[in-house]
Amino acid sequence: MKNSSDALYAKLKEMDFADAKPVSAVPALARLQAESGGKTRITMRVDNDVLAVFKARAEMTGGNYQTLINEALKQVATSQTLAEVVRQTIRQELHAA
Repeated sequence: MKNSSDALYAKLKEMDFADAKPVSAVPALARLQAESGGKTRITMRVDNDVLAVFKARAEMTGGNYQTLINEALKQVATSQTLAEVVRQTIRQELHAA
């Protein structure tokens, strides 16, 4: 993404952040960030075709591809796999018989 296409960039481009401190250096901000259960910045490599799918979906919905990836990861992390569902269903059926 180009800086010029970011609405926030246009608003803040004239501000001087030379003396800015990271959140971790300001105890009150660090505490607020920790309490809010925020997000953690990571670097992750994904296949180009996978990224293209998420970017295309984001463009179609007017959303953000990073948010879509985060939601997909949440779904996978909190849901059962197909194999687990099949196993559970078979056990229930055998127990009922």
